[in-house]
Amino acid sequence: MSQVTLGKTGITVNKNGFGALPIQRIPLSDAVYLLHKALDNGITYFDTARSYTDSEEKLGAAFHDRRDRLFISTKTPSVTAEGFWKDLETSLRYLQTDYVDILQFHNLPFCPKPGGEDGLYEAMLEARRQGKIRFIGITNHRLAVAQEAIDSGLYDTLQFPFCYLATEKDIAIYQNCVAAGMGFLVMKGLSGGLITNAAAAYAWLDQYPAALPLWGIQRERELDEFLSFIKTPPTMTGEIRALIDHDRWELASSFCRGCGYCMPCPAGIEINNCARMSLFLRRAPTANFLTPEQQEKMRKIEGCLHCGQCASKCPYGLDTPTLLAENYKDYQEVLAGKPL
Repeated sequence: MSQVTLGKTGITVNKNGFGALPIQRIPLSDAVYLLHKALDNGITYFDTARSYTDSEEKLGAAFHDRRDRLFISTKTPSVTAEGFWKDLETSLRYLQTDYVDILQFHNLPFCPKPGGEDGLYEAMLEARRQGKIRFIGITNHRLAVAQEAIDSGLYDTLQFPFCYLATEKDIAIYQNCVAAGMGFLVMKGLSGGLITNAAAAYAWLDQYPAALPLWGIQRERELDEFLSFIKTPPTMTGEIRALIDHDRWELASSFCRGCGYCMPCPAGIEINNCARMSLFLRRAPTANFLTPEQQEKMRKIEGCLHCGQCASKCPYGLDTPTLLAENYKDYQEVLAGKPL
C-alpha cells in the first residue's frame, strides 16, 4: 500500500484521498453510504469546500460520530476577514466538528500574507490559535500564485492541478513544494474527466511519492476502483506508458481543463464543458453529448458577446472565445454525421 505524508504536517494517509465535490450531486443517503464505505475500507483523507453547496453537510452527516478516524480539509473563497470567519463557522457547523485538519484559501487570485489589508492570513493564524484549524493551506490553478505561496513559507499545504498531462512547470511546482516541506494535494488527477483510465492516472502519480491525489467520487463503481488501488496499486507498465504518451500527444496543448473559474458567462454559455466538447467527442461515446439538451447548450455559443471576461479569468491564459468557436464548429460537423 502506497502512503503519503503531507510535508511537515505529519499527516500520513494512503495514496487515495476522497474529493468530495461530486457528492453534492447525489442524495444525502447515497453520499453517506459512499463516505462510510470509503472510510471503512481505508480512505482516511476527505477534501471539501464551502463552495461545494451541501458537500460539507453530507460529510458531517457521515462522520460526526467517527471524527477521530479521519482527516478533513475544507476551503474558503472569502477575500475578507469577516467573510473568512463566517465561512469557517459555517463549515464547522455543517461538518459537525469543532476543528478541521486543514483550512485552505480557495483559488484566490493572490497569495494572502501577513499585513494585508484583507486581514486574511491573520484570521487563519487566529483560527489556528483557537484550535479551530490545525494547518494552513492554499489551493490554486495559477503557477505564479502557487510558487509565491511556496516561497512565502507561510503555508503547510498546496493543492494544485497535477496529472500526466502536467508540464515541466507544473512538475517544478511539485518539486519546490517538497523541497519546502509542504504537503502536496492533487486536484484534477483525471484532468476534469478527460483522462479516462484511472489506473494510468494513479501509476503516473505514484512516481511522485509526496503527492496525494484527491479523486472526485460520485458513484460506487468509481469508489470501488480507487479502493482496489489500496491493495493493488497500478504500476507503470509499457502498456500504460504507451496510453499516457498517446494522451499527451492528443491533449497536452491549449485545452480547457474544465475548472470553471471563467464562469458565469454573461451570455449563459456553459463554458467549462462547451470549450472542451471536441475532446469529449473524440474520447467517449458521442450519444450522451448529442442530446437535445446538450445541443441547446452548444447553440448558446452563437450568442457569445466576445466580452473577454472568460479569457481574463482563465488561470491557464486560454483564448476561451476562440476555443468555444472551434468546439462549436466540430460539434456541428458531428451532428451532420462527419467524423472528427
